[in-house]
Amino acid sequence: MSNLFPAVVETDRLRLERAGRDTVDVRELYRVASGDDAEEMFAHVPFSPHETPKETFDFLASCEERWESGKAAEYAVRRPDDGEFVGMTGIACYWGHDTAEPGIWLRKPFWGRGYSGERARALLTLAFDRLDFSLVSVSAAADNEKSRRAVGKYIDDAGGRFEGVIRRGLQFFDGEVRDKARYTISQAEWRESGGPDESVTFIDSLL
Repeated sequence: MSNLFPAVVETDRLRLERAGRDTVDVRELYRVASGDDAEEMFAHVPFSPHETPKETFDFLASCEERWESGKAAEYAVRRPDDGEFVGMTGIACYWGHDTAEPGIWLRKPFWGRGYSGERARALLTLAFDRLDFSLVSVSAAADNEKSRRAVGKYIDDAGGRFEGVIRRGLQFFDGEVRDKARYTISQAEWRESGGPDESVTFIDSLL
């Protein structure tokens, strides 16, 4: 596996582990991605519920391919105390634009606990301090007020800003196209606002 990205990212309450077929149980992820909460979980993100375990297997294989090529670092999010699966997150790398774009989805039982912001601060540290990107761009469905409030808070805290709404800028797997709210933060803004999150630990191999 590529050593460009850390295999593990640890925060105070979360452990992010490289997503792949050797690190994520296909059956566990399939149960979540096809379960009763799947439609609601994926309602505002460009993912869709999985129809078969093979779809989950292929998704994890694609995570491995993007990791190895340096296109994206995708992680399974777990609680370190009990290893419970919380969701998925990652950071897409647009090297030609010197821009990284993080994303996330969480299981419904873990909404409203501040996990998204904690994970975001860790990925900002990864994007700026380890990968040396000049800009991080974060997108949210323009009609998802809850997500926009959460994104707006951690972007503001890190010195970034709301850029505006891009009409028909977000395409979903089912072909639906919706308006996209875009937020950005530069490395200079991030460093001026405080820089790396000292509570974040990068580990280059799975323990």
